[in-house]
Amino acid sequence: MKKTLAFLIALLPSLAMAKTETLYIYNWTEYMPDKVIADFQKETGIKVNYSTYDSNEAMHAKIKVLKKNEGYDLVFPSTYYVDKMRKEELLTEIDKTKLSNLKNLDPSLLDKSYDPGNKYSIPYLWGSSSIAVNSKFIDPSSITSWNDLWKPEFKNRLVLTDDIREVFAMALMSLGFSGNTKDPAQIEAAYKKLLTLKPNIRLYNSESPKLPFLNQEVYAGMIWNGEAYMASQENQDIKFIYPKEGTIFWIDSMIIPKNARNIENAHKFINFILRPEIAKAISHEIGYATPNQAARQLMDEKIRTNKTIYPDPGTVSAGEFQVDIGDAILTYEKYWEKLKTGN
Repeated sequence: MKKTLAFLIALLPSLAMAKTETLYIYNWTEYMPDKVIADFQKETGIKVNYSTYDSNEAMHAKIKVLKKNEGYDLVFPSTYYVDKMRKEELLTEIDKTKLSNLKNLDPSLLDKSYDPGNKYSIPYLWGSSSIAVNSKFIDPSSITSWNDLWKPEFKNRLVLTDDIREVFAMALMSLGFSGNTKDPAQIEAAYKKLLTLKPNIRLYNSESPKLPFLNQEVYAGMIWNGEAYMASQENQDIKFIYPKEGTIFWIDSMIIPKNARNIENAHKFINFILRPEIAKAISHEIGYATPNQAARQLMDEKIRTNKTIYPDPGTVSAGEFQVDIGDAILTYEKYWEKLKTGN
């Protein structure tokens, strides 16, 4: 009995260590296949605690208040928030020696201004925010511009993403301005134009903007290309359109916050995601473009050539990738609040 007790006491430290083999992930809603999480857990024995958010703003606010060693280990901010969080010193430097699969990434999507040398971020998926229509109600060929969303036939039949930068970028581009402008006069002009769109807006939705389309609550609206792709798999009437003024593009990246609890496990998960077969599975199910060149070579041709997921180079060059706009965001936030509340 004493020997058994002594053995159990000796075993306690290792049991305690086993308990710490966890990984806390904070990601966008509907942005990671369950099977990927399950396969990682099975292979590594690391338990994944998975939480979701529906906006960069909500994610950022939460990350800022968490204490050291009490935060998430892996988060997936968009391009301009990587830049913002880097400047705010909220990120942990990536140890690339732990990422043997980094070589699989497309060099054209690396070393961008928001994170030179990818010191703090690794691309996860990239995509666009553009227009979708239900062709049962609307002729897709009649929609060629952001300005078409202002048509009176869309009264109470539009969905917009619940995202400050995207909604304002749409209005700015419709006026011929950059979606990344810092000019207060241009931002105000976009706000005034959005006020005239309000009768058409049925709802804002960033959790799953495809659902209002599938439920036939809306005829058209702003949606992410992955959501549009998934919607089209359930209903072929859903069509995705790139407007002539240009499309909003973004890259969502994997970052390790300063207050992470399990940095080693975060690197293991990043390297797992960078495997070609895993990146392929994610892109196939979620419907967004992978930055993983090796994964794209493994893809079904119908995915690899689908322009909703992979727009042609001309469409990409005509659009804009979101960048950090610094303190100008305060102007956007002021008008966003007025737009949403009506005050």
